[in-house]
Amino acid sequence: MTAFEEMGVMPEIGKAVEEMDWSLPTDVQSEAIPMILGGGDVLMAAETGSGKTGAFCLPILQTVHETLKDIREGKSSARKSKKGGGGSQWKMNMYDRGDAMAIDPDGLLCQARDAQGWHGTRASKAVCGKGKYYFEAIVTDEGLCRVGWSTAKAKLDLGTDKFSFGFGGTGKKSWDKQFDSYGEAFGMNDVIGCYLDLDKREIRWSKNGIDLGKAYDIPGHLSNEPFYPAVVLKNAEMRFSFGKTEFKFPPQGGYIAVCQASGDCCLDSKIVGQSTANAAPAPNAPQAIIIEPSRELAEQTLTQIQKFKKHLDNPDVRELLIIGGVNVKEQTDVLARGVDIVVGTPGRLEDLISTGKLALHQVRFFVLDECDGLLSAGYGDLINRLHQQIPKVTNDGKRLQMIVCSATLHSFDVKKMAERLMYFPTWIDLKGQDAVPETVHHCVCTVDPAVDTQWKQLRRQIKTDAVHEKDRINPESHSAETYSEAVKLLKGEYVINAIDEHKMDVALIFCRTKLDCDNLEKYLQQRGGGKYSCVCLHGDRKPHERKGNLEKFKRKEVRFMICTDVAARGIDINGLPFVINVTLPDEKQNYIHRIGRVGRAERMGLAISLVASCKEKVWYHSNCSNRGRGCYNTNLTDHGGCCIWYDEPKLLSDVEEHLDVTIDRIQPDMKVPINEFDGKVTYGKKRTGGGSAYKGHVEFLAPTVSELAQLEKKAQTTFIDLKFKKKLANRQ
Repeated sequence: MTAFEEMGVMPEIGKAVEEMDWSLPTDVQSEAIPMILGGGDVLMAAETGSGKTGAFCLPILQTVHETLKDIREGKSSARKSKKGGGGSQWKMNMYDRGDAMAIDPDGLLCQARDAQGWHGTRASKAVCGKGKYYFEAIVTDEGLCRVGWSTAKAKLDLGTDKFSFGFGGTGKKSWDKQFDSYGEAFGMNDVIGCYLDLDKREIRWSKNGIDLGKAYDIPGHLSNEPFYPAVVLKNAEMRFSFGKTEFKFPPQGGYIAVCQASGDCCLDSKIVGQSTANAAPAPNAPQAIIIEPSRELAEQTLTQIQKFKKHLDNPDVRELLIIGGVNVKEQTDVLARGVDIVVGTPGRLEDLISTGKLALHQVRFFVLDECDGLLSAGYGDLINRLHQQIPKVTNDGKRLQMIVCSATLHSFDVKKMAERLMYFPTWIDLKGQDAVPETVHHCVCTVDPAVDTQWKQLRRQIKTDAVHEKDRINPESHSAETYSEAVKLLKGEYVINAIDEHKMDVALIFCRTKLDCDNLEKYLQQRGGGKYSCVCLHGDRKPHERKGNLEKFKRKEVRFMICTDVAARGIDINGLPFVINVTLPDEKQNYIHRIGRVGRAERMGLAISLVASCKEKVWYHSNCSNRGRGCYNTNLTDHGGCCIWYDEPKLLSDVEEHLDVTIDRIQPDMKVPINEFDGKVTYGKKRTGGGSAYKGHVEFLAPTVSELAQLEKKAQTTFIDLKFKKKLANRQ
């Protein structure tokens, strides 16, 4: 038995994991896998490379496979009863419902999140013969709904045939496809009372305790039929009370709760174990949705799932990658054939969901990977909309599970989202407050154009972002615009200095914008194809080019990968020794993201950040209709333009305050002091000389620790002796 199997992972998945040389689970996997298998919501903070993808993919894959197997074998995890559809309890019938109607285990909360169609259900018991009966329905989430009474012969679409009667939120009563005005409309938090008088053969409703009057006389062909409480929903939710607990508005006029019906006036449903919810799910309705901030990360996650499911069959779990830049017809064709797990990026997912090509009513797992990145990229509203459309209770009575991964759980936005959307999540924080690992040496090189004036006479220089094309740039001027342009020129030179000084054979280089990435790529290629070979990774590159560039970098066919924060988020490069930040990130948390790419697996890493000493004018297309494409408006955003003054000294101060450290400063020659590393280190490799010098520290302090232990023992003994002598003296 593998270590993963001891946590409850299936042997087939355990075997695949073992073949991947995962002998032991990582810390985050040990914490998260049992929690997710147990049905809990999980919030986890762990760096890329810590095994967090496996931490959520393994249990999701297993649960989806087991659910598919149960469906194929005709099993249901809904709680069955020996007495028909609901035994002695009044509840909505798990076995008598539409395929997108979710019912909670208590049978009192009904939810249908299919925005395209109506889905209904009936109760597990019915009343018949004689008597006056009542139940309540409360609207607990906005949507379209009809509630009322149904016979066993009726369709689940309440009020659209001659065998059922409904009252809808639009204020219409319905029977036999006839929708007539009745009472008034109702919505969120309204309580609808449903009355059935079998003595007078009448049906009526009330709203918040106000009687709306007789709606229907029960026709003769239904005189001997039992009547079931029933509901039909379209992207809505209702909670029911059959009288076991006190009604919001107790009925008057001799009506009693349906649960108080006498034995001879109460029947159990004959529909047992035949729910359409146990049939094969709709092909375009997956059980898991995993949202990633970038195409590369989505591809990585899908690849992991494919590796984990290697030995799973009967039934096979079908996965699909949904990203932009790929022919959408290929994706819709796969959806039409059937998928169980979808991994995708927000834009294309939203397109397919909004057009009905991808349905959410079967989703059991909603996963947000790199959630802080998704929120900072502006996808918060999309996440809220999708969460609202997903049923909170699945067809087999299981609660929706939400899994959120973030580089830090201390992000305010992540905390607020978790409080709003998640159900008592377990926090797995293996990072604690943001901190830099001791294996990462990070430092700052100040770019000061007033001190370093080489920018005035550069023969070869980097192409800048053109924000100053309309400004007067004079090398002899001390204007803000001149120094801003000078910073851009110097940063290109400083990148070369860093590469040369440390003989970097492989490095990740972060730029602020896609245009900056393109310009640096061209500059490095001009400076020497082989020595500075590089590729770009950002959103404007075509998917096949991005994928190819990433593979080239991983195979070390090129030495440098230039990328934006979003493009590189979550991408794991083994043994990466160097990171260069051409510009500090907008968000201080992203500083940890960037420099955390090095110093993994106990290997030493160096991160150098180039920080301007003055403000720099940069592009900022927040309100740009074209999102920067073909935009030449260099005015500041305050004046209707697409530029801002970027304050790197302030950003650096925020980072240092956030980490509670003072980051080492280095000179433009890029020489880095190594005293704090207890000797010479080789970046990208483990420390020499037996690893860290902490062992030497322990050996050095051992005699002192031993002496302190002896003194502590002596102090305790003396205290006991004195206490004993004092007690003895008191007795005398």
